[in-house]
Amino acid sequence: MFYLSLIEHTLRLPPHLLNLPLDEAIKIELEALFLDKVIANLGLSISVYDIRSIKGGFIYPGDGASTYTVEFRLIVFRPFVGEIIVAKLKESDANGLRLSLGFFDDIYIPVHLLPSPSRFESDPNNRNQGRWIWDFGEAEEAQSEEPRFVIDGMDQCYISFNSSRTARKFEAICPNGDYWINRL
Repeated sequence: MFYLSLIEHTLRLPPHLLNLPLDEAIKIELEALFLDKVIANLGLSISVYDIRSIKGGFIYPGDGASTYTVEFRLIVFRPFVGEIIVAKLKESDANGLRLSLGFFDDIYIPVHLLPSPSRFESDPNNRNQGRWIWDFGEAEEAQSEEPRFVIDGMDQCYISFNSSRTARKFEAICPNGDYWINRL
């Protein structure tokens, strides 16, 4: 679920950070660039674990910022197919369930992956919301507030990330899970 990834990145360190110790300034800039973003074929960036090496410090003409080549380890979240995860229910509607892991809120389980037979009961106060009910023979069970699910596959969705400093294209993780209502 969580991995340490070794990354080398050429980093432009803005002048306003040069009054801090170099390690601290570089970590601040790396966190601004990488945290809470999905990196293609890697996963969701959670935290900068450590900085292995810092090289360079070149100032290009007309720039004013120093440029470093930094090698660091990044903690990333990337679930594997077959992994069982306990999540919190964020939203339930006629299209399926949206789950949250606390730090990651974009787990979607569509209707066709929910246990069968099942039915959706609309909330009388809000037609867009409701709850799913599963029929297990003579017994019925409502959706759990902390459902367990298994990762069935990973859809690779391209999303655009735009910041004031850069415009980059990142790949988003869109886990599709088979919802497991039985107690695992």
